[in-house]
Amino acid sequence: MSRTLCLTRNCLGLVIRIELAARPLAGEQGLWMLLFAAGLSGAQPSSVKAQGPFRGPLAAERVLDEVAATLGGVGYQACTDMPIWRLHLQAELRRLNGPRPCRPGDCESRPEG
Repeated sequence: MSRTLCLTRNCLGLVIRIELAARPLAGEQGLWMLLFAAGLSGAQPSSVKAQGPFRGPLAAERVLDEVAATLGGVGYQACTDMPIWRLHLQAELRRLNGPRPCRPGDCESRPEG
C-alpha cells in the first residue's frame, strides 16, 4: 500500500506543484518514508526531499495528512492531475534504499591480497 497526493497553488500567474508520496523502505522492516517533489507545474521539480523513516504505513500517512493540511492552510489545493514527478520520487527512494556508508566498527574489513 502506498499513497500519493498532488497539491497545487496559483501564485502570480504561475502554478506551483507539490507531489507527496508515502513509500516503504526496502528490507521488510516495516519502515516507510515520505517523499516530496516541488516546483513549477509542467517543469522538472526544483526540489526533491524525504522525511522519515516512520514505523509503518499508518504513521507515514498520518504525517502526510498533516503536511497536506498545513499546505492547505497556505493556499494549496488537492488536484486530480496524474503525478508527473513519479520517477524523481522513485529515484530518491532508490537512493535511500541504496548501500549505506559504513561507520567504524559496523563493517567487515576485507583486506586485499
